[in-house]
Amino acid sequence: MKETLDDQSRESLIRYRLDRAFETMQEAALLAKEGFYNAALNRLYYACFYAAMALLVAHGITASTHAGVKTMLGLHFVSNGLLDKEHGKTFSRLFEIRHSGDYDDFVYCDREMIDDFTPKAQAFIDRIKDLLK
Repeated sequence: MKETLDDQSRESLIRYRLDRAFETMQEAALLAKEGFYNAALNRLYYACFYAAMALLVAHGITASTHAGVKTMLGLHFVSNGLLDKEHGKTFSRLFEIRHSGDYDDFVYCDREMIDDFTPKAQAFIDRIKDLLK
């Protein structure tokens, strides 16, 4: 059974998810600084995931899996132009990297990947923050 949130609870959850997104971006930076690139990319994905969840909650859209979040994001926000296709690609690629890093063997991320995805993840989160205003 899905729980229905009242307006105050929904706003609190949205704020919490956005705060987690920004905090998780900071975690990614710390991990990258210490050379933990796989973990840093994982945190970049989760930062975007938390922001995406905030956006879905704000629009009353539910998703019970990571793949479901990716699908709902594409269906409700990328396909109609609210999120650029580049933002959708960023989320999808981070989703793939995170999944591979968690479940596949011999997956190695490097500084170049961090340097490429960090600004993309930040832009994704910033766009979602703008959509939530």
